[in-house]
Amino acid sequence: MTIVDSIILGVVEGFTEFLPISSTGHLILVSHLLGLEQTAAHKTFEVSIQLGSILAVLFLFSQKLLVNKTLWLKIAVAFLPTAVFGFLFYKTIKALFGIETVAIMLIIGGVMFLIIEYFRRNHDESKDKTVDELSIKESLMIGFFQTLSMIPGTSRSGATMIGGLFAGLSRKSAAEFSFLLAIPTMFAATAYDLFKNRNELIVDDYSLLAVGFTMAFLVAFVTVKAMMKFLTTHTFVTFGIYRIAVGAVFLYYM
Repeated sequence: MTIVDSIILGVVEGFTEFLPISSTGHLILVSHLLGLEQTAAHKTFEVSIQLGSILAVLFLFSQKLLVNKTLWLKIAVAFLPTAVFGFLFYKTIKALFGIETVAIMLIIGGVMFLIIEYFRRNHDESKDKTVDELSIKESLMIGFFQTLSMIPGTSRSGATMIGGLFAGLSRKSAAEFSFLLAIPTMFAATAYDLFKNRNELIVDDYSLLAVGFTMAFLVAFVTVKAMMKFLTTHTFVTFGIYRIAVGAVFLYYM
């Protein structure tokens, strides 16, 4: 991997992490296009640069997190299912990383978004809940939706946003809780992955990680703000169509 590869992957991570189109899936697809093999070290790189995206969320929502202590409890409860499933099925999850799995899950997720938006076409979103009105039980439900994202191509953001809609949140609030839930989820995933693969990394890998991390932070910062604004006037239909198109193209060319 070169510095240029690291920059490209950092941009891809920062842009796709908080969009419901699967950042992991896109990193795998882009790595394939760049001719980068999915070695243990490379998979760790893909997971680790996500930390840059998370710091962008911490920066953007720091005020809300400092003021609303109950929000931390909701996030912690929602994180529990992923923590348990991730620890128990770590090796199984790693084995699923591949182009075909990503393409299929992109399509399935895209179809799900189109179905949900079809049934919400006459829905009055002004009656939906905000994150502050979300119950502990509903937070846990969203957490179980997040476990589905362990399958590459599903999208952590996509799964949690769908879970948020089922919990009665507005699109914007579903996205907001998804962003916040990413904080413990991705911190834990990165720390665990780095520990498990600490012997796979060499000194040069850390400089590449720093570049990818920085790019992910900068791009994610802009993307999160844009996404929150986008969902005030738009639906998830665009993301559904995009997922289906990208998944179909990769299945075809495989």
